[in-house]
Amino acid sequence: MFKSLRKGSLRSVLAIAAAATAVATGAQARIFHFDTDPFAGTTALQTPGRQVVANELFIPTFDLANDRIEVDADVFKLDGGIRGFTGFASDIPDENFNFVVLRTLDADGDPTNGNQMAAPLAANLIAAQLSHSGAGFFMYFNSALNLTRLVYSTDLSRPDADLKIIARFQDESGPAGVEALAQGGPQLSVPEPATWAMMTMGFGLLGGAMRRARKTALAA
Repeated sequence: MFKSLRKGSLRSVLAIAAAATAVATGAQARIFHFDTDPFAGTTALQTPGRQVVANELFIPTFDLANDRIEVDADVFKLDGGIRGFTGFASDIPDENFNFVVLRTLDADGDPTNGNQMAAPLAANLIAAQLSHSGAGFFMYFNSALNLTRLVYSTDLSRPDADLKIIARFQDESGPAGVEALAQGGPQLSVPEPATWAMMTMGFGLLGGAMRRARKTALAA
């Protein structure tokens, strides 16, 4: 039976964790990392037609001023960093964007017909404006859920591209969620390889500290 960690050991582990986080993210900032295959464990890419995979990360609070989202460029097949646009669907210029913050709130401009905004409808509006093929992300306000979601598309220019819901921002709901989209949504970035290496080293140190602390507790 495992013994509880002694307070001194636990403080050491927490101190190393805090140091690793500070080095990787900077004071007061939280970074949400996505670096695994978005369609892992599914047959979405092998199934004909558009597939929408949910099972997203629920983010209870997100500070637009400090927090940000980082994605692995290789995993998500991004080329040349993040190229973003914020605005209404009809205003999206036909350029090589890979991150669109969509301010359009109704799929067809008629709020009375019940055609609520959802990920496939938002993706279709974006695809209708773009001809440059390429994977990317978009944010939109889901009218049924009444909150903002971040979505990955295998090709923003195709109306049949597979989609993966990456995250939902639970505090960006109602008017606050709409206002967040008007401001451009959260920061989305592709970290430099050196940053990934630093974070990997920090988490490695944290894991080693936790293993040592557990051995110490068991020996006590």
